[in-house]
Amino acid sequence: MPNPNNTLFKRMLIWRYKNISNKTFIYILSVMVGLLAGLAAVFLKNITYFIESILEDGIIISSNQLYFILPIIGLTLVYLYVKYVHKEKLSHAVSSILFSLSKNKGIIARKQILTQLIAAPLTVGFGGSVGLLGPAVASGAAISSNLGRLFHINAKTRSLLIACASAGAIASIFQSPIAAIIFAVEVFSLDLTMISMLPLLLASISGVLTSYFFLGNEVLFSFTITDRFTVYDTLFYLFLGVGTAVASIYFTKMYFRIMTLFKPLKSPKYRLLVGGLAIGGMLYFIPPLYGEGFGFINDLLAGNHLKALGATPFDAYTHNIWVVIALLFGITIFKAVAMTTTFAAGGAGGIFIPTMVMGSALGNVVAKVINHSGLGFSVSESNFTLIGMAGLISGVLHAPLTAIFLIAEITGGYELFVPLMITASISYLITKNTLDYTIYTRELSERGDLLTHDKDQAVLTLMDLDDIIETNFKPVHPQMTLGDMVHTAVSRSTRNIFPVVDDKGGLVGIILLDDIREIMFDTTRYDTTLVAAFMHNAPEHIFHGEDGMKKVMQKFQDSGAWNLPVIKNGKYMGFVSKSKLLTAYRRELINFTK
Repeated sequence: MPNPNNTLFKRMLIWRYKNISNKTFIYILSVMVGLLAGLAAVFLKNITYFIESILEDGIIISSNQLYFILPIIGLTLVYLYVKYVHKEKLSHAVSSILFSLSKNKGIIARKQILTQLIAAPLTVGFGGSVGLLGPAVASGAAISSNLGRLFHINAKTRSLLIACASAGAIASIFQSPIAAIIFAVEVFSLDLTMISMLPLLLASISGVLTSYFFLGNEVLFSFTITDRFTVYDTLFYLFLGVGTAVASIYFTKMYFRIMTLFKPLKSPKYRLLVGGLAIGGMLYFIPPLYGEGFGFINDLLAGNHLKALGATPFDAYTHNIWVVIALLFGITIFKAVAMTTTFAAGGAGGIFIPTMVMGSALGNVVAKVINHSGLGFSVSESNFTLIGMAGLISGVLHAPLTAIFLIAEITGGYELFVPLMITASISYLITKNTLDYTIYTRELSERGDLLTHDKDQAVLTLMDLDDIIETNFKPVHPQMTLGDMVHTAVSRSTRNIFPVVDDKGGLVGIILLDDIREIMFDTTRYDTTLVAAFMHNAPEHIFHGEDGMKKVMQKFQDSGAWNLPVIKNGKYMGFVSKSKLLTAYRRELINFTK
């Protein structure tokens, strides 16, 4: 990137301000962002496949069927990179973007561009059971954020460019421009207006064209619809929707449960060792858990379940269809475990593609159970494999429209729109009513840092508590005399509230001017009356770093107070007034709806 201090660059900025309107410039930047995000996605795919091809050719140990120890090597390389180069804990790709949008004004560190491009291929290329979509989106988002800062773009436009980057990355990976736009709207809670629609469209187009230029017409899934949807299959797709909903809930809860299990392991080395060994053990018994899993999905779509399963310790029994069903169901169960273990062990990646793998396995299992139940029913196993992916995406990500259009676009399966809608909507409704959060949003939601399509909630989330804290209050000590308080605090303060603070800076109470008004001019009590005699507890406290703006607003409503003290790490920090809070809310609302 050019140096913003460079005189030539400054002249270019001045020329831009004079000759190119902001709207036109946003369109230009959206094309650039889509192109760069597409390039990042293409690089991720190619470098990952390059690593996989080297290992598959036997340069290391894959020819000896010892591939199951490769993940621990990859995780070790990631650990070394993070420790000596990145020097920060890896954060979940999409969650970190959501946080930057809600609380960091769309600012993402420049080093996140390279970190995702290096750590993710090492993780996935060596067999980590995660995907590349999240890292591609994160890298593209970091590029767009820093490009926006370079050209002095405001926070709102910077957020739009980040959404454009996600659209460009997804369009490049899946060659699905419509689903890419919908993903940006659903996952990043972007308002779809004409102002945002055209930049997203331009970014998506440039992203998919980048993919076509470098990868040609290569598609992820080779699928041709041979079995049409009939109304008699509706009940089975409803059943699949329920099944994918249950699997989505399991997937999400298992993620947080395993992450919790790894928390006692404070050292990254221990997490790497335990996680790497656990992944290796799972890969030995269930080889399709290795890497992303696109080959597994394609084999199932082609009807070749034996090739999809690969060589397992149970090969002698795979002539029995129920053994095959059990093995496929095992992939459904253990894909979530393997993915989360990869993250917990320090790997980098995304959850989107593992969700698709799990969904394809479950869809195929449901179809096989129906076809071999002995009840005379017959359904298309390839169609169920396809639609199972949509059901899991819809349930795990709470993104039903993304699921429908993505699966339709990447497979050319628009003729299956009705069953896609049935399964995705059922999965979403059940999962959403069971879990208010996703893997992306749980921690942000609990802290009140999550942007949603609810405008009131979104405005509160975008507000920063630090911007409305007032510190021009005169603190007093509980052992201070009334005379000292009058001379050192009351006479020098323009406020009618006085925080009572102990020797350690902790707030022990407050005093209102009304509390001492009747006696503050009685000099006979100046030396005998202490502050502690008049102080009382605040009606409520605001805890900095814990209370989101929605909770702050609720505390004002419940307490009926006009001023509430702010506590940070157990110490008094200042006050927030209701009037300033409402003024800031109205200002943010105006900016949000421009």
